[in-house]
Amino acid sequence: MATVLATFSVLKDHVKLKVSQDAVAIDNMVFKLHYRVTFLILLMSTLLVTARQFIGEHIRCIAGAGMSDDVVKVINTFCFFTSTYTVTKHMNITSVELGEIPHPGVGPATSKDSVVHHAYYQWVPFVLFFQAILFYMPHYLWRNVEGGRLKALVSGLHLASLGLRETPLQTQNGVTVPSKLECDEKIVQIRQAFINRIHLNRPWAYYLGLCEVLNFINVLSQIYLTDWFLGGAFLNLAQSVGQAGSDTVLDQLDIVFPKVTKCTFHKYGPSGSIQNHDALCVMALNVVNEKIYVFLWYWFIILSVITGFGLLWRILTMVLHSRSVIFNKIVFSMACPGKYNPWNVLAVTHECHYGDWVFLYYIAKNLDNYIFKELLVKLAEELQERRQALFGISNEEKPLTP
Repeated sequence: MATVLATFSVLKDHVKLKVSQDAVAIDNMVFKLHYRVTFLILLMSTLLVTARQFIGEHIRCIAGAGMSDDVVKVINTFCFFTSTYTVTKHMNITSVELGEIPHPGVGPATSKDSVVHHAYYQWVPFVLFFQAILFYMPHYLWRNVEGGRLKALVSGLHLASLGLRETPLQTQNGVTVPSKLECDEKIVQIRQAFINRIHLNRPWAYYLGLCEVLNFINVLSQIYLTDWFLGGAFLNLAQSVGQAGSDTVLDQLDIVFPKVTKCTFHKYGPSGSIQNHDALCVMALNVVNEKIYVFLWYWFIILSVITGFGLLWRILTMVLHSRSVIFNKIVFSMACPGKYNPWNVLAVTHECHYGDWVFLYYIAKNLDNYIFKELLVKLAEELQERRQALFGISNEEKPLTP
């Protein structure tokens, strides 16, 4: 257990497993499944296939009796860094059961027999790490484009509902509870920032939507990239698992991840003649690779479906954000639980472009109910006053109440 913890302890400085109290949400849960969950899964997989304490040597070959340990080490290194192979005509579980061959794909072959070379295992850790970086990239782009705008507005307001004192309060945990005056000033800043940038938040929302589309494109691309990397076997991998208990499941998985393979090593003999060593190699690494890629198949499919539904939800918000008061009440209640006056919601959302609406939604996600409710009232009042000043609307309207 100590070696396991030591192996994965290298991730603690690079992956935030615990969200701090002052963290600001600039994306949704679907986004986090990509750059947190999937990124961490792929990093852990990379460590697994490179950690010898879990599986021992990645490859062990035998090439006959009477060979020194140095020659055996050379053969192991040669077979790992070149490639091993299996004979296609011997990929038959029935032959193994009858005792005709010792392992699937391992048996005598001539130069005319078709063989399958297995060299992908050398690149598995590099490909897994590269895939982890690709899953993190949309978040990295979005974080840089967003530029900390939300954090600058809502910073310090996580405990604002407790700010009833005239002076700030310092807790034993080092958390500062702002005073009531500070809360009021912060609300004014948020309101002014939102009003001043009304109709100018389009790029902010467009970049968020673009990065969500990039997430969907990326996960689909990763499925086909992995299928290409495994020689076209990844897309049908679940079919092998689904046949568990049948006579063919071992054969199917051994085609993709053979546990025993062959390798031919040439060297000079004492008289200068070329000696051929037909080595039999145990691929311990493929035991781990098999489990990783079976899991990744299911995870990529689930993630692509969830991401697809996330994009459908984004389209639905574009359609309904300025048309349905009920929809807005539900959405903002989910973002910041509480009851809101429908007239306030209507007054604000009616004046908002979709970009402003998304920005307001994420402000709500990062504020307490008490603070956001007060902000919504102030925004509704100011937006209606601006509308009345521009269009000369009568003041005989239903009053706004918190």
